[in-house]
Amino acid sequence: MPGRHVTDRQMRLYMTLRRTEPVPVAAAKAGFSTATAYRIEGDPRPPSDRAVPRGRRRPDPLAVIWESEVVPLLQAAPGLRPIAVFDEMRRRHPELGAGIRRTLERRIRAWRAVHGPEQEVIFRQVHQPGRLGLSDFTDMRELAVTIAGVPLEHRLYHFRLPYSGFEHAHVVLGGESYVALAGGLQNALWALGGAPLEHRSDSLSAAFRNLGHDAQEDLTRRYDALCAHYGMQPSRNNPGIAHENGAIESAHGHLKAAIADALLLRGSRDFPELAAYRAFVDEVVGRHNARIAPRIALEREALQDLPARRTTDHEEAVVTVTSSSGFTLRKVFYSVPSRLIGHRLRVRLFDDRLEVFLGGTPQFTLPRGRSHPDGRHGHVVDYRHVIHALRRKPMALLGLVYRDSLFPRAAYARAFAAMRAVLPDRMACRLAVELLALAHERACEAELAGLIEADLDAGRLPDMAAIRARFVPDAAALPAVTIRHPDLSAYEGLATSSAGDAA
Repeated sequence: MPGRHVTDRQMRLYMTLRRTEPVPVAAAKAGFSTATAYRIEGDPRPPSDRAVPRGRRRPDPLAVIWESEVVPLLQAAPGLRPIAVFDEMRRRHPELGAGIRRTLERRIRAWRAVHGPEQEVIFRQVHQPGRLGLSDFTDMRELAVTIAGVPLEHRLYHFRLPYSGFEHAHVVLGGESYVALAGGLQNALWALGGAPLEHRSDSLSAAFRNLGHDAQEDLTRRYDALCAHYGMQPSRNNPGIAHENGAIESAHGHLKAAIADALLLRGSRDFPELAAYRAFVDEVVGRHNARIAPRIALEREALQDLPARRTTDHEEAVVTVTSSSGFTLRKVFYSVPSRLIGHRLRVRLFDDRLEVFLGGTPQFTLPRGRSHPDGRHGHVVDYRHVIHALRRKPMALLGLVYRDSLFPRAAYARAFAAMRAVLPDRMACRLAVELLALAHERACEAELAGLIEADLDAGRLPDMAAIRARFVPDAAALPAVTIRHPDLSAYEGLATSSAGDAA
């Protein structure tokens, strides 16, 4: 065919056909023209023997620098990136054009294939059912999930059985801590209904950071005790060698992609509360497990039985409630009822909450807070704990350290800012505290916030008289209720009637 080179196979076919066919027929059957056939008659060598080695079509732009400068750089620093070599050569030789980058990258790649150092080799493993379980954490900030409009900075604890592909994921609000690992791992094992023989994780590496030797040893002992409770052999891959946990590292991408797709299909990345987002993640993981249910059922038969109960998945601390009606723990201030001032409390720290005990008596549960990335203390404040004292000292609101955390909803903070803009500070503080007290005493926090938002959106301050009229009924306007006592003679008549019936 025109424009196509004759191949050795066509040449051999033509020579075979020429034994019995004339030139035009043999050429047609071999797939080329008669003119080409006559040229072959004059030179019967195969095309591969006649091919002339292709030379360069332009001068080598690296001829001057390759052997004298580039190769010594690659030998002295084997890990040097090609782009770094390119920038260095452009700095040394400004006359070199930017077009040599691809040529340089290809030349370096070819040189390293022959002269470069030996590379890491990945040895694929054969996984047996029930032998190994893997744990790791993965950052989820790139998905831009929000809770009631507030960005949720979180990770996923990810557990996986490499044989069957069973997965379990748990939303973690903090870092890669032992508490997050212990809680997520136990949730996964109880959802699975059994425990593998070995558990491997590199998730403690972040928890070890900035810890002293004694703290690291304590963390290791707790991790070993956790695995021993479930009859699992604990193991950890070498720090910084992610591919040793490759059976779950690669699965991170698939899980995050599945969650991202589900968010797109849902049409919104905002959830009304954290529990709704956790249920959403559970549904995505559950659909994956449902597709491989036969393999999971096969692996369950090889798992160890679970113990009678879970083991500890929290940390404990003892704190003292200060005169600020709160305590500070892990650089976060937590408010508590003022009746506990001066008492020592025992606190159980979970990943997402704190359980507070006075002696052995449970008191209440607090959401767990986090310190700010810049090192500033965080605040978890419930205005109900301090509103009674704040009513006596309303001006304390003006410079309160945790004022931004005191307001339960954005509407209250907006109202205070609007009041300060037009009223004296003393009046603004008093009215803001009165709004908070009303929300607490009448249990109307959400409804009152809606009224405040409506007033502010209309460009006016909240009408305190109208708010009081709506949420604080006038005692004088209450209807009088008269209770009439029944006539006791009616009971005598009833007793007489019952006696007559019995006779």
